[in-house]
Amino acid sequence: MTSVSERNPQMLECLAHHRGKPCASEAGGKSPWMFIRRARVGGRSPLLAAHLPITHKPTPAESDQHKATKERIVETAEGYGLTANAEMGMPNQRGVTDAMVTGPSGIQIGWEIRYSPLSPSSVHRRSVNAMEHDITPLWVAKDDTAVLIDRAPRARVDDMFWREIADGSEMVIRGGYRHLQVWRCLASSALHCPDNGGTGHCGAIHAEWFLPALCDPPKPPVRIEDLILTSATGDSVPVFVPSRGGGRAGRHMWVPRTECRTWRELTSQWDPLPKVQEQEADDEITFSEQEIDRSCRAGEEGWFRSDARPVRDLGQPTGGFTLARMPAQRKRRATWITQVERAAAAATLGCPPSEVGPCIGCGQLMRRYGHNAAMACDSCRASAIPRQRGA
Repeated sequence: MTSVSERNPQMLECLAHHRGKPCASEAGGKSPWMFIRRARVGGRSPLLAAHLPITHKPTPAESDQHKATKERIVETAEGYGLTANAEMGMPNQRGVTDAMVTGPSGIQIGWEIRYSPLSPSSVHRRSVNAMEHDITPLWVAKDDTAVLIDRAPRARVDDMFWREIADGSEMVIRGGYRHLQVWRCLASSALHCPDNGGTGHCGAIHAEWFLPALCDPPKPPVRIEDLILTSATGDSVPVFVPSRGGGRAGRHMWVPRTECRTWRELTSQWDPLPKVQEQEADDEITFSEQEIDRSCRAGEEGWFRSDARPVRDLGQPTGGFTLARMPAQRKRRATWITQVERAAAAATLGCPPSEVGPCIGCGQLMRRYGHNAAMACDSCRASAIPRQRGA
């Protein structure tokens, strides 16, 4: 899709101007020439003629914002001792990435800064082109309605003035980076049960991905400098987490490598990114025959205004893995514990998997080995203590 600034400005002419009648756009000091743009109305995508300029066109401030972000990424990477280059061409000469950061082990991160609108097909094409050359794309957006969200590994930052970016003001990742939370669903749990609509407690072990501020306890915010370093060193990795409903829907996110390993052990999802074979289509274009409108509509408020884009960067937990509670009074040797059960229990208890074992009383997994470990869980130990007289 050609940008507005690169299109022939004399392809279409306002019919009012052509017939010698007043053109509101020309009267306002602008051009009477028009172009075809895609609208979004009621779930449809009709085409309509519009005066120039009417859709997004990069302003000097936005161009400086893009440039400042790119320079900050390169300078930060070089400050960490990483190899970084701006405007790096792809090996097949099919595109240029805004900033290429290479880690000490050869991991290549292609930073794509996109503060202006982009079609889904463009996101798909450029992401696939990068991955075919062992480059992990990392898209940067500032709008929670951007179409690139959850179509590729990405990070969303605040809409900042370019001078703030250049001066080193804090750039927090607001969306696109998450932490894994694994917890036993009990009445004492601070996290809600995802299987019961947020109410009640089922006793199972759940695993979900949370934004840092929504974790228990809350995690510190992730800054863009953190992601520049950890993505290149492999300490943060991209992962695609399918939605609970299944299908192709899901979340693209960056996560700590250790937590990603736990997630993969629990779910057996080993592919960091989905393998999409087909080109993702843009919104379907529809046509309905109407009488030609020969009047000039430039500047009219509300005329054929496009629907607002839906918010895509939602903050709800995602993931949806549940491990059923182990049956009570099920005594078995520790070597019979499955890998998934051991990994889930270790994440819940906050101990190494090697220290997990069954309670000698009820068989529930607990911290059985290592420092400060016990042979029985708290409940079994409490029930074994004789009640005092009069209690």
